[in-house]
Amino acid sequence: MDFIDLKTQYRRIKPSVDARIHKVLDHGAYVMGPEVTELEQVLAKYVGSKHCVSVASGTDALMIALMALDIGPGDEVITAPFTFFASAEVIALVGATPVFVDVDPRTYNLDPAQLEAAITPRTKAVMPVSLYGQCADFDAINAIACKHNLPVVEDAAQSFGATYKGRKSCALSLIGATSFFPSKPLGAYGDGGALFTDDDNLARLMREIRLHGQDRRYHHPRLGLTGRLDSIQAAVLLAKMEIFDDEVAARVRLGARYSELLRQALADRPDAIRIPYVEPFNTCVYAQYTIEVAGRDIFETRMKALGVPTAIHYPIALHMQPVFAHLGLREGRFPVSEAAASRVISLPMHPYLTEEQQVAVVKAVREAVG
Repeated sequence: MDFIDLKTQYRRIKPSVDARIHKVLDHGAYVMGPEVTELEQVLAKYVGSKHCVSVASGTDALMIALMALDIGPGDEVITAPFTFFASAEVIALVGATPVFVDVDPRTYNLDPAQLEAAITPRTKAVMPVSLYGQCADFDAINAIACKHNLPVVEDAAQSFGATYKGRKSCALSLIGATSFFPSKPLGAYGDGGALFTDDDNLARLMREIRLHGQDRRYHHPRLGLTGRLDSIQAAVLLAKMEIFDDEVAARVRLGARYSELLRQALADRPDAIRIPYVEPFNTCVYAQYTIEVAGRDIFETRMKALGVPTAIHYPIALHMQPVFAHLGLREGRFPVSEAAASRVISLPMHPYLTEEQQVAVVKAVREAVG
């Protein structure tokens, strides 16, 4: 059993993928070729955003967003401490300080009730993460940010395709940033990412920054990155967009089925695990199907022995990472994030899971919890 099955997906779209890649090989425009422009148009329409700026990775997307907002040394950016490292890494890389706000214990997303207390005169942006494929509470976050005249950047690396109150992830704030890492809901065959905004000036700045800060050939009014998306990756993503709606529907269906099967299998032990909670106004694309268990190390070992792969997203809260020791944030500062980091474990999840595979996973979970 695969944790993520990209081979079955490829077999489904092989003719389109192969034809699109060969088209790139034939025309030879490997960087910023016509596929890149086409993809940006397709993605902007899908999200409902005026502009899409494709980039080389999800990390580059976050970095370029912060650079376009002119965030740097002496500034603070608020984000969540329970997420992938890049969310805080890019803040530090532009010279700013990450300021953490603990997460909601049900959704693992930044808790809006704790946001305002973290805002200081040095705060220059808020960057909530839409973790595990579910959007954060953007109406509440945007309202607080607007009160303090702060831009909001959605870290939507895991939530492309999800909705919040009927609106698509990446179109919920001033800037949305996503990742096309192969394991993401929409994944390339290598790294990739994209930025979304309705702001014309920000779109212009982000396009310049992804190309070394260049506004025209060999003219650089600002510093930038080598942040372009390759044409071959754009070609792959265009092929995948042909089936993306169907895959999103499958993820929603499979996530709900996992939850129902786990409830049934553990009806006599409802406290043995904690299944994902999805807000009633959200749809979740389940970039990961993540549960909580006590005694995670033992559970993980038992699941492996039973032939079921698992993964931990994420075992160390960001404020506990050695590189951020200088922030002086000791254990106990963000109890919800720390508790989640000690208990979460993800089960196999992808659009091509069969009913039989899900039943087998749930049977193994029942056995592994003892």
